[in-house]
Amino acid sequence: MPITTVRKITERSRFLEELEAKLHHGNAPLALALTDLDDFAQINDEYGHETGDAVLAAWDRVLATNAPKGASVVRLGGDEFVLVLPGISAENAVVLLEELRGHFSTMAVEGVVAALTASAGIAANPPHGTTAEDLWRASGEALMRAKRDGRDRIALYVEEKMILKSNYYSKANLERLAKLSAATDRTEASLLREALDDALYKYRDAL
Repeated sequence: MPITTVRKITERSRFLEELEAKLHHGNAPLALALTDLDDFAQINDEYGHETGDAVLAAWDRVLATNAPKGASVVRLGGDEFVLVLPGISAENAVVLLEELRGHFSTMAVEGVVAALTASAGIAANPPHGTTAEDLWRASGEALMRAKRDGRDRIALYVEEKMILKSNYYSKANLERLAKLSAATDRTEASLLREALDDALYKYRDAL
């Protein structure tokens, strides 16, 4: 299988410019997968940076060797890698990244006892956005959800909209919720779900 060259781009703005060109004003179908290694800082702390570099190289090889024809792989720094997948649907991108994640977990790096795991967030045009910024934001939100849900998984972006009626929530509470969402990088819907889960647990004996 041909090996894709992993390019390194340190400026996010430059990467987004290149991605925007590939989208052809939103007319080109394309999936974007934002990935990083789980607990990579802990790997560096526990095993040393040389071993951490070996783990990075292992993930690099997985992506480069298995990226489909026409895809590009970009390392944005640290353990953050992005796959740009022209002509691939969101669902097929999930299948591909699941394969890559599973393969990575079977690899061994000398000196590392723990299993190697990676997470990814995926968004695509269509249906998640037509611009580079849209897809970057959506894939980032999906990656954060994969991390919150336990790591070592692939998450597809799902637009979370919750209609908050003024007769249910005061304006002050809605403003506080928006501030909390911004401070925690979580959606308002996910914060409200957490509150609901806590309430159901608190009153579980009544159910």
